[in-house]
Amino acid sequence: MTAVLLTPAQHAILAHALDHADGRIEWFPDNIKGGARKKVLEGLIKRDLIRQVGKRWLVAAGGYDALGVPRPGVGKKRIGKFEAKLDQIIANAEGAPSAPNDAELEAAVAAAEATWATPRTRANSKQAEVVRMLQRPEGATVRQICDATGWQAHTVRGAFAGAFKRKLGLTLVSDKQPAGERIYRVA
Repeated sequence: MTAVLLTPAQHAILAHALDHADGRIEWFPDNIKGGARKKVLEGLIKRDLIRQVGKRWLVAAGGYDALGVPRPGVGKKRIGKFEAKLDQIIANAEGAPSAPNDAELEAAVAAAEATWATPRTRANSKQAEVVRMLQRPEGATVRQICDATGWQAHTVRGAFAGAFKRKLGLTLVSDKQPAGERIYRVA
C-alpha cells in the first residue's frame, strides 16, 4: 500500500475534522480562503479523502487511512474485500512469470521514453510561440494567437501588457486594417 502524501493544509483540515467535528469538514486554516479553499477541497475529493453527503463534506475512508486513524464502525474482526481474496491474490502472484532482468527492463524503459513528447522548455513554450508570431513581418492578430495557444482573448491581451511589455521589455505596436482585425508586432 502506498502512503498518501498530504499537504500541510489538507492534513490540518482532515485532522481537525476527525478530532473536533465528528468527521465533518467545518474548519479551514486562516490562510485558506476563497479560491484556495475550493482548490484544497477539490484535491481532497479527487483523491477520495472526503465525500459529500447532502450539503456537508465528510472525511471518507481514504481520509481516515491517510491519517492512520481507524475508521468508525469498522470492527477488528471484520475483513474487507481485499483480505477476503488474499489467498487468491497470493496464488496468482506465485504463478506469475518471473520479472524481466535488468537489460530487458532498460530496453522497455528506453522504448517507452522514445515515444514521449519532447518536454516543454522555454524555447518551445506558448509564450515563445507568441513572441515568434509577433516577430514575423506580418505580425499576428489576437485571434491567430488564440488559435495557436488555446488561450482566450483576454489572456492574450494580459500577456501583452504583463509578460511581454513589463517582464520581457518588448515594444509592441498595433495597426488596424480598414476592414480587418488589429495586427500586433514587435517593434
